[in-house]
Amino acid sequence: MRIGMLCLAWAICLASAVSLAPHNWAADEPSVSPARTLEQLVVQSERSIVKLYGAGGARGLESYQTGIVIGDGTLILTSWSTVLDVEKVRVVTFDGRRLDAEVAGVDPQCELALLRIPDAGLPPYALDPELVPRVGQRVFAITNLFGIAAGNEACSAQKGVVMAIAPLTKRKGSLKTLYQGRVIVIDVMTNNPGASGGALIDLSGRLVGVIGKELRDEQAGIWINYALPVDVVKSSVDRILSGQTSSNAATTATVSEPHRLLDLGLALIPDVLPKTPAFVDWVKEDSIAARAGLQPNDLILLVNEVRVDSRKGLERILSSINRADSFQILVQRGQELIRIQVRP
Repeated sequence: MRIGMLCLAWAICLASAVSLAPHNWAADEPSVSPARTLEQLVVQSERSIVKLYGAGGARGLESYQTGIVIGDGTLILTSWSTVLDVEKVRVVTFDGRRLDAEVAGVDPQCELALLRIPDAGLPPYALDPELVPRVGQRVFAITNLFGIAAGNEACSAQKGVVMAIAPLTKRKGSLKTLYQGRVIVIDVMTNNPGASGGALIDLSGRLVGVIGKELRDEQAGIWINYALPVDVVKSSVDRILSGQTSSNAATTATVSEPHRLLDLGLALIPDVLPKTPAFVDWVKEDSIAARAGLQPNDLILLVNEVRVDSRKGLERILSSINRADSFQILVQRGQELIRIQVRP
């Protein structure tokens, strides 16, 4: 059954005029280095792509996504999502090995995250900010869309063309995303469940972008298939590694009179798992939380740029904020990310 599903997945992903028969891509793309077959290109790229498994399954959130090995081979670049809200993220390599990774840092503005793993001899991608694809250039997306691949099974490869490189501007009620920078728009349906954090490569196998999250234009009803350019990604990674992005809740210190959930007028979903997500279950009418604009089913992601990895993590962070002080939170509401100022 699994073999049949994998064959179907590859048929769907490679159906857009792609054959595994040898072909000299250099004849089509003058900038491509020595000729290689599609099979060689994909197989080589797969070695630097990993499947990630973590939190999820509650309220329609997937528990899997894709990652890219970078740096010295001990760092994994991926999308920032609730999948990472576990103590250890399970990493599955191209050859079926299973490793545990810890979150090294996140960049909410670019919705990217870095994980750290032991050195497993995985070949890393280079982040070359000079690699800017041109409109009309052929590219491939290597991702674990729909979580089809497992163990040493190959991720999916989708062939596409760069349609545009343009700013992802947010219009009210249209695109629900924090990121407002340039994106690479692709003519193939890359942004599927599990695909975020995957690699967009050129025909030389070089990384030119990172596949973003699922994103839909609410006004036009069109799903946007896009990737973050590698120069944007490189800057984000540098900020994370230098500690200029959100910090971890473990670094907080308690105060004598802190904020408490009940005082704010908040009730979260029951704490039944080791890393129960900080989902808002109920908001008391005319409470501090209600006046701030919090709503049931909001997922709390950040408090004052400190990452919230669970309900218990949220309580620890609140214990470090004096009840007389205001604070800012970032929530996910459906597919929308919203910043909210909470004032006592």
